[in-house]
Amino acid sequence: FLQVSKTLEEFDVEEQPSSLLEKRYPNIKVIQSGVKQLKSDEHKIFTEDGKEYMYEKLCLCAGAKPKLIFQGNPYVLGIRDTDSAQAFQKNLAQSERIVVVGNGGIALELVYEIQGCEVIWAIKDKAIGNTFFDAGAAEFLIPKLTAEKRETPIECKRTKYTMEGNEEKERPIAASDKLGSALGPDWHEGLCLKGTKEFSHKVHIEILCEVKKIHLQQEFIQLQRTSLTFPKEEKNVEPDKVLWPVYVELTNGKIYGCDFIVSATGVVPNVKPFLDGNNFAVGEDGGLKVDKHMHTSLPDIYAAGDICTASWEPSPVWHQMRLWTQARQMGWYAAKCMVADTVGESIDMDFSFELFAHVTKFFNYKVVVLGKYNAQGLGLDHELMLRCTKGQEYVKVVMQNGRMMGAVLIGETDLEETFENLILNQMDLSAYGEDLLNPDIDIEDYFD
Repeated sequence: FLQVSKTLEEFDVEEQPSSLLEKRYPNIKVIQSGVKQLKSDEHKIFTEDGKEYMYEKLCLCAGAKPKLIFQGNPYVLGIRDTDSAQAFQKNLAQSERIVVVGNGGIALELVYEIQGCEVIWAIKDKAIGNTFFDAGAAEFLIPKLTAEKRETPIECKRTKYTMEGNEEKERPIAASDKLGSALGPDWHEGLCLKGTKEFSHKVHIEILCEVKKIHLQQEFIQLQRTSLTFPKEEKNVEPDKVLWPVYVELTNGKIYGCDFIVSATGVVPNVKPFLDGNNFAVGEDGGLKVDKHMHTSLPDIYAAGDICTASWEPSPVWHQMRLWTQARQMGWYAAKCMVADTVGESIDMDFSFELFAHVTKFFNYKVVVLGKYNAQGLGLDHELMLRCTKGQEYVKVVMQNGRMMGAVLIGETDLEETFENLILNQMDLSAYGEDLLNPDIDIEDYFD
């Protein structure tokens, strides 16, 4: 909780652990305790360890919780924070088979990184990665998912986040109502994601299905149903003779036994600790509504990251997604807005909200998504341009009325900076036609 007295331009958050922050900036207090109650009318907040804090300005950055397919089942694990990631690693180390449910970023990373364990991947869509990709991009990625992992991981140049002095301590198993530190980018790189088997990689995808029911072992035996072995060459007609701790029944009629289930089906904003007794305006997705200065509907209370819902009129090529990169941008901007309000100055909306941009890594490919990369909200009034080199790169551009509205770049394309500028400038590109994606033409020469 911040009592803001200076701008944060000089405040290098990425390199300073919490204890060093407090030493360097006496006006900043890092409180490692959950919130029990917020009394907005009194400008007070109460923590679970029984302490009370006054605030002048308050920013709520409590993130989101995994949207579990079944609450309270000990064999269903969500992954959203450091504690749940540690719990996943511990369970995986003793497992021969798991079921992953979901088709977003967490699921994509998991199914590729897991080794020594059979993975049944259940998705409700026709193609993998529906959050980020179209069917063409999914088709491009599939060979890397099913192949043996032999390549060297691409270099990660981003800052790593650690907790001081906790390396040797036993991490607790994450309860569904407790949140650890948020997962940053490349969250899995510090974990050993390996099961008990010696093989490298085994993934089977079940498409167009969801989880119908989960059966514990004793219940499944009494039902006298049949589960299936891990498919060989996409055929799974053989019944499984192994007894598993838990069984997953899918809506396509198939049943698989496994050691545990990963629920990676999205998140819900973690607003519960703050709503009681406070009249916050809440968005349709359950987040706290914020205006263009990250201010909630209550005086002196701001929100940033997954807990909030952007309620201003956005740029035509920006939209909110609950991603770590966007949460960081919102947090930085919210801090500047709090400072500006405190000293009575005006502030322009941060440039990061002009264009949606997200950089990540899937299946050891660099992935950049820009603007309305999947033609979100454009209806049928758009065109797609594609360029694909098997095993190397996949480029998709979304065009509307001759102007670039979004793009998906997979691989080392070196096009992201040029495409960012073209989307922002909204130039009429009709005259260039297919030369926009011609690999034999240096597109940057057009726009110097």
